[in-house]
Amino acid sequence: MSYIRHDKLSYLSGRSGEFVLKSCPMNPEQPNSSSKSDQAGQTALSTTNTPASQTAPAQLPPTFSPLYQQIKSLITQSLQAGEWKPGELIPSEVELAVRFKVSQGTVRKAIDELSVENLVVRRQGKGTFVATHHEARAQFRFLHLKPDVGVQKYPTNRFIEVKRLRAPSEVARLLAIKAGDSVVFIRRVQSFDGVPTILEDLWLPGVIFKGLTAELLNEYNGPMYGLFETEFGTHMIRASEQLRAVCADAEAAELLNLPVGAPLLDVERVSYTYGDKPVEFRRGLYLTLNHHYQNELS
Repeated sequence: MSYIRHDKLSYLSGRSGEFVLKSCPMNPEQPNSSSKSDQAGQTALSTTNTPASQTAPAQLPPTFSPLYQQIKSLITQSLQAGEWKPGELIPSEVELAVRFKVSQGTVRKAIDELSVENLVVRRQGKGTFVATHHEARAQFRFLHLKPDVGVQKYPTNRFIEVKRLRAPSEVARLLAIKAGDSVVFIRRVQSFDGVPTILEDLWLPGVIFKGLTAELLNEYNGPMYGLFETEFGTHMIRASEQLRAVCADAEAAELLNLPVGAPLLDVERVSYTYGDKPVEFRRGLYLTLNHHYQNELS
């Protein structure tokens, strides 16, 4: 089975595909022999004597984010720096207000947004805690495959392959590393009630995930993102996914106990940690015979 298809990954570049519009004001040409002071004088003179309709467009004043957004950014920086670990209680709103010299209401608004983004968790009567993938509420946050009938369960893992290799160019681009840099490659089959349902290939930056072995993965009992958080200090914040329908090739059919050509859902994901840094690329082939892909939009 091919790990990467070039015709598809080009759509996963995310921010690299955005357009940036730059404004270049057209100023009257200045003689090359003029000194900087002369040029400054000409500019001042033209501003004084030229009708407003003919003057160069005035520069816009710098934009400033609301105060609560600035506090949110400062709290996020502390989370990124590890000042408060996943699962730990962060200072109260009053303490943070004193620390940042702002009102308690400003801090509350900042924390409200952090809570919506699943970076922190409010607990009634206990305070606000750093979000962790070990919480029951977070275990299904990145797993969108739901059973058609019954309660959602976490799948069991069978690791087919775990090895270190050099990053292919497309994987390197998605992980914002150099082609040829070390990456950890993982292939696993996930099963629900003994039925192989998901075949996944994962690529992780080798520098971040030093020491990640098949033995460690097999010994760990819990969500993989919980392992990444505990053992490698990498907390997944968000992910970008792309889906399409495909047919099972011979290799996928064998690992999922399907006939060749069976319909599968192809899900490609890039996951990010603090600072919008990509730290995982994965491709999953999902059998949707008894499951469906569900994503909550807000």
